[in-house]
Amino acid sequence: MTPYEYLRIAFDALAANKIRAALTMLGVIIGVASVIMLVAIGEGARTYIRTELMGIGTNLLIIVPGKTETTGMGRIPSGIQKLTLGDMRALEKRATLIPAMTAVVVSNAPVKYGNRMRNVEIIGVDQNFEAVRNLHVEIGSFVTKADVDARRRVAVIGRTVRAELFGEANPLGRMVKIGETKFRVIGIMEKKGVTLGMDIDDHVFIPVETAQEIFDQEGLTNIITQVINEKEIERAKQQIRAVLMERHAGEEDFTMVSQQAMLSTMQTILTTFTYVLGGIASISLLVGGIGIMNIMLVSVRERTREIGLRKAIGASQRDILLQFVIESVTLSVAGGVIGIAFGAGVAYGVKAAFPVIPVDVSAWSVLTAFSFAFMVGAFFGIYPAMKASRLNPIEALRYE
Repeated sequence: MTPYEYLRIAFDALAANKIRAALTMLGVIIGVASVIMLVAIGEGARTYIRTELMGIGTNLLIIVPGKTETTGMGRIPSGIQKLTLGDMRALEKRATLIPAMTAVVVSNAPVKYGNRMRNVEIIGVDQNFEAVRNLHVEIGSFVTKADVDARRRVAVIGRTVRAELFGEANPLGRMVKIGETKFRVIGIMEKKGVTLGMDIDDHVFIPVETAQEIFDQEGLTNIITQVINEKEIERAKQQIRAVLMERHAGEEDFTMVSQQAMLSTMQTILTTFTYVLGGIASISLLVGGIGIMNIMLVSVRERTREIGLRKAIGASQRDILLQFVIESVTLSVAGGVIGIAFGAGVAYGVKAAFPVIPVDVSAWSVLTAFSFAFMVGAFFGIYPAMKASRLNPIEALRYE
């Protein structure tokens, strides 16, 4: 028999019991659709994290005070030592692989305008922050070197802060109070929205030395450095380590974190998460496979005389085996195709209805689900097919 004839017989057998075939495929449809939808969520989260971190830049190195060490009890900071503006000035002069860097001081404080108040994160920065962090002013101007050196009371506000405190009014030139200190608004940041769960628009930026003064902080929260390119990150770390250890009496009392390392860690975690979701969804596909095997055993019993007649006129065990395996695979693959279409449709429907939910139906998940459906059909169809192929033709013809 030709492959075409095997397929024709398989489709004829399935068409003879349409409702039973549809109910049998339902288990595979649900299983494949579950795999597609859950993997789409995991892949979407992975793509979202990668996009967000790439937007920040993978050539950034963040220097934070305190050295994280590994001990028998796990990773603990060995003691917080201050990073200073002097440290940053030394890095600017001697770290040749770092074309730009910015000092950062972070604190929280209430921001007041008139009878409105909002608690926000106040970030002390210098004139390089815009370029290094890829966050820019849309209206007005950003903090300048003169503002930093003179410790001026000027502020640049995010879009959320503007909307909450000023509504539709123009905030430029207005005075706000950060804590108990008055600041003049000189700029409004471009809208960035929520990144990695943090509202970038809900910040206020002020000169770094002004922040140190009003929050009584001698040290910096961190120093963000921009390396020439990703390939030079390790060499840049060596330069930073040499400069800072010389200034800190030979102690490595700081930690360097790269965006590249953060991206790699997050990708590993989310890849594992995606596989776990896919594995959980695959359980329902196995249940669907058991349903296929059960129906195929029923089909063998119902068609015992047909099998005996085919064997009596010359059909071999191989012919019978292939016939039932192909029927099983056809059932499973048909269910798989419908499940892929349904799962992808639901995933994209959710994405269209709720754009904030990251969903990404990847080609590999579709191919994996289809392949798994094929293998389920073949695996769970083998036993019924072997049982059918081993029937004695005489006993099969006498079967009532």
